[in-house]
Amino acid sequence: MINGLGLAQYSTASLTVIAVTAFIAGLARGFSGFGSALIFIPLASSVVGAIVASPLLLLIDFLTTLTLIPNAARRADKRDVSIISLGALIGVPLGTMALAWADPLTVRWGIVVLIVALLALLISGWRYPGKPTVPVTISVGGLAGFFGGLAQLGGPPVVLYWLRDAAVAAVVRANIILYFAIADVLIIISYTIGGLWSSAVLGLAAITGPLFGLGLWIGSKLFGKASDELFRKICYTLIAVSALVSLPLFDGLFR
Repeated sequence: MINGLGLAQYSTASLTVIAVTAFIAGLARGFSGFGSALIFIPLASSVVGAIVASPLLLLIDFLTTLTLIPNAARRADKRDVSIISLGALIGVPLGTMALAWADPLTVRWGIVVLIVALLALLISGWRYPGKPTVPVTISVGGLAGFFGGLAQLGGPPVVLYWLRDAAVAAVVRANIILYFAIADVLIIISYTIGGLWSSAVLGLAAITGPLFGLGLWIGSKLFGKASDELFRKICYTLIAVSALVSLPLFDGLFR
């Protein structure tokens, strides 16, 4: 079966790590609307490389979150989402080019550094303090688009921007989900043009997709019921562990 999926080059340990990571990433995504890439990408990249891990997460995330879009579209601030998506039109192709053309090891180190920096900002509680304007919103969208094209890490920039003091959690979550849906379509087009789809991506999606979807469903059921503070601490811990274990220094640990 594994041979039929084009996964013969991966060990059972590698596939197990990716599958478990996908479930945990889906859990975080379903609960908060973001966080899947911060958990999934560093560990998956250490096993299959960023050039496979990024399209893989894009595919399983997009397919399994389609059911969340109708409700998000009703609750979201569509004007804000539309403006921030304009920036993504510029950022996504640039991030895709970096993923496709840069040295794989350099990309992996870059992803770890980026995740640590974004995690530090999230933990610090920092939020964009200024008044939202169209130029600033487009700039945030461009940055999120670049991070999204490079490593599916477009969530933290928009979260840090949208989670202002007066922000309503349900609206922010809806904005994030709707933005991701739009950005994912842009990234799918960009990855197709860049030739980043492969049999390995499709084979791994068949294994990780159902587990990611299960985590997504459980996480969405927990939203509004579990303690935000506790779940946030758990997510931050998982992100930190993922970044640490995925360091190139530990290559071979899960292979």
